[in-house]
Amino acid sequence: MMYTALVSNLIFPLQERFKQHRSVSVRRQMEQSQYWPEARLRELQLERLRNLLQRVQAKVPYYRDLFRELGFEPLRDLQSLDDLRRLPLTDKATIRQAGERMKAEDAVGLARFNTGGSSGEPLIFFIGKERVSHDVAAKWRATRWWGVDIGDPEIVVWGSPIELGAQDRMRAWRDRVMRTRLLPAFEMSGPKLDGFVDAIRARRPRMLFGYPSALSHIARHARGKGQRMDDLGVKVAFVTSERLYDEQRQQIEQTFGCPVANGYGGRDAGFIAHQCPEGGMHITAEDIIVETIGADGQPVARGTPGEIVVTHLATGDFPFIRYRTGDVGVLGTEPCRCGRGLPLLKEIQGRSTDFLVAQDGTVMHGLALIYILRDLPQVKAFKIVQESLQHTTVQVVLEGALDDALRGKIVAGFRARLGAGVDVTVEQVAQIAPEKSGKFRYVISKVAA
Repeated sequence: MMYTALVSNLIFPLQERFKQHRSVSVRRQMEQSQYWPEARLRELQLERLRNLLQRVQAKVPYYRDLFRELGFEPLRDLQSLDDLRRLPLTDKATIRQAGERMKAEDAVGLARFNTGGSSGEPLIFFIGKERVSHDVAAKWRATRWWGVDIGDPEIVVWGSPIELGAQDRMRAWRDRVMRTRLLPAFEMSGPKLDGFVDAIRARRPRMLFGYPSALSHIARHARGKGQRMDDLGVKVAFVTSERLYDEQRQQIEQTFGCPVANGYGGRDAGFIAHQCPEGGMHITAEDIIVETIGADGQPVARGTPGEIVVTHLATGDFPFIRYRTGDVGVLGTEPCRCGRGLPLLKEIQGRSTDFLVAQDGTVMHGLALIYILRDLPQVKAFKIVQESLQHTTVQVVLEGALDDALRGKIVAGFRARLGAGVDVTVEQVAQIAPEKSGKFRYVISKVAA
C-alpha cells in the first residue's frame, strides 16, 4: 500500500506534469463533481459546450465554414443543451473528408491515433493534451471507485498495436515502476494461455484489465486445467472495448474470485462510461454529452434503444461533436444507488453491425443466434457473419467432429430466426481468429439494419 501511495501521489503526478497533462487536478475536480445533482452537471456541460463551440468557430476551419453556412452563433444560439441538435451529426466519413481542416489552427503537440478498423476502414484522428488529461482523469477516477489505484500490481491483456508497439526501454521501465505487465491478446492458443495463467499467478495482481473475450478465455482455460485463480488477491477485473456478455462476466468472476467492472468508450469517442460497485454505468458527464438517436437521426427518449452519439467537451484541438459511435444503447431513467449524480447508460447493446436482419426485414440482436450456439455443449467457440439477407456463415470450434446432426441443428435454429430460405454455411475451424486489433467479434452483419 505504501508503494501504491508513492506511485499514485508522487511518481505518476510527476510524469503527468512532465507531459504537460492536467490529469491530477482534473481527477480531483471530478471526484467532487461526481456527486453533484444531474441538473448542476448539465449546467457545467452547457458552459463547457459554449466554450468548445466558440473555440472551434474561431480556430477550426471545418467548423468555421459550417457555422457560417448554418448561420450558427454559439453565444446567441446555444441557450440549452437541446440546441446542440441544430448542428449536424458527424461520423468517420465526415472526419476523413475534412482532413486537416478538422485541426485547430493553433493546436500544438497533437498525437496521431487511429481506430482499430474492425468494422471497416480505420479512422485517423488527433488528440491534444487537454483531451488526454481528461480521459486519463476519468479512467483514474473510475479505477479508484473499486478500491485500487495507479501503482497497484496490474495485468493488462490487450491487443492494440499502439500499446504493443511501444515496448521500448522507456516504456518497459515505466511499466516496472507502475507495476503493470502487458500480455498480448492477439493469440489465444493453448501454449499462450498456459503462459498467461503462469504470468498472472506470478504477478498476483490487484487488478486485471482487458477485453472481456480475452479475460474469459484465460479464465476458461485455467478452470479447464484445474488451475485455481481465486487465491491471488485480485480485487477487480476491468473490461472494455467489446460487449460484455453475462456468461463472460460469470466466468471471470467465478474463476478470479472478483467482481467485473464494465467500461465503455473508444479511442475516438473517449472514456464514455464506467460501472461503479453498485452496478450503474456512469457517463463521464463532466466531459461528454451523450445523445441516443433513432434511425431517422432524431433523439429517442431515455429508456429507448438508440444509436449513441457523443460530444467530447475536451476536444478543442480536434473536435468530436455529435459523433456517431455506431453503438446502440439505452440511457437510464433512474439514479444509481451509489449517490453519484452522473447519468447512467442503462444498457449497451453493441455495435449496429452486431444486429442481424431477417429476410422479412425484422431487425434482431445477434444474441438471437448466439443463444442457439451457446446451448450446444459441443460448441467451444464461434463466429457468425451475415454476408447478405440470403447467406450467413458460421465458424465453430468443437469438441469432436462436425456431424450432420449438429450441422442440422445449427442450420435449423438459424433459419427459424432469419428465414427458411436463408443459406447457412457451417464451418468447423481449429480456432477463431481475432480481429487485427486483438478483439473478438462474435457477430458481424454486412446488412444495413
